[in-house]
Amino acid sequence: MPLGAAPVDPIRSGSTKPNGNEVPGHVPPRPRRTPKRWGQTVRWLILFGGGVLMVMPLVYMLSTSFKYSFEVYNLNLIPEKPTLENYAYVLGDGRFLSWLWNSTFIATVTTISNVLFDSLVGYTLCKFEFRGRGIVFIAILSTLMIPTEMLVIPWYLMSQQFGWLDTTWGIMFPGMMTAFGVFLMKQFFESVPDDFIEAARIDGLNELQIWWTVAMPLVKPALAALAIFVFLGNWTAFIWPLIVTNSQEMYTLPVGLTTFSVEQAVEWELIMTGAAISTLPTLIVFLIFQRFIIRGVVMAGLKG
Repeated sequence: MPLGAAPVDPIRSGSTKPNGNEVPGHVPPRPRRTPKRWGQTVRWLILFGGGVLMVMPLVYMLSTSFKYSFEVYNLNLIPEKPTLENYAYVLGDGRFLSWLWNSTFIATVTTISNVLFDSLVGYTLCKFEFRGRGIVFIAILSTLMIPTEMLVIPWYLMSQQFGWLDTTWGIMFPGMMTAFGVFLMKQFFESVPDDFIEAARIDGLNELQIWWTVAMPLVKPALAALAIFVFLGNWTAFIWPLIVTNSQEMYTLPVGLTTFSVEQAVEWELIMTGAAISTLPTLIVFLIFQRFIIRGVVMAGLKG
């Protein structure tokens, strides 16, 4: 090394050999993380495959709704001769619009009822101290163990006694409140600090005002989840509306679509068209409430 020359740092100069055979400016390549990348690729492929399996029935439903009857059993996703006659026929049928209105009205009213009454009962069981509170809560939860098929006969006898057969109220009353909704709301109200409740009482608010203005805004994710579950459950309900209704004017959409299946043939193109139209309200409800669901998942993760 010449006199007065600064020493060379083998790391900064990019040298790979400390024995004097350094290559100036050469940077050693970083080791490849092949196993980690392969694992991530496999996970993405599994997720993609699962997504395709879930979406394909919807795609086939939409494809069939644009086919003629002679193409229904052709598994091609793109119809050879696309047509809108199925939609014109279904939407032009006055019965279908009546079924659509019945399902929309029943699902909306039962959803509002569950959001209000389930949250009110859950708030009462969570924030009030009274004798027998635990027994009441266990009794409500015990109804979850009873299959719906066992409740159909008592519901029918009650509807027959009170004259609710073949009426809108007869379809709605079993789902106006749910034990699952009470349980869900009670668990979420547990996360509401009692200090907020006491502060509101000191400010002079009564219990209903505290429930509506203080507690309810803090459990919006639970309300959104409950609204989605209840709406979808009542929108797709089939057994009870089929039993309690007699006239086609009172049919809900799932029950009404079965009328396209007759003894001579099954008009799959019309069934798929009606099913495609019936999915629109459920997508709208999910798009409205999904941000509250995501927020609730994030909050639960932060708490955990």
